[in-house]
Amino acid sequence: MADITIYTSNTCPHCYAAKDYFNSKGLSYTEKNVSVDPQARKELIEMGYMGVPVIIVNGETIVGFDRNRLEEIL
Repeated sequence: MADITIYTSNTCPHCYAAKDYFNSKGLSYTEKNVSVDPQARKELIEMGYMGVPVIIVNGETIVGFDRNRLEEIL
C-alpha cells in the first residue's frame, strides 16, 4: 500500500482531480488542506512550495497533478 499525502486548498481544481484519481484507484491518502490548516500551510512553505497540489508518494514529491508520474510510481 502506497503512503500518500496530498497538500490541497479549497479553490484548487487540480487538487480535486488528484483526489478523484486516488479515489477511482481505491487508494487511501492523507489530505492536508492549507486553506483551513495553518500547520499544513507551514509544512508546505518549509518544504519550499507555495502552490498546490503537492503530492508525496512513499517519500517522493510530485508538484502538481502529474497523472503519468503517479502511474509510474504507484
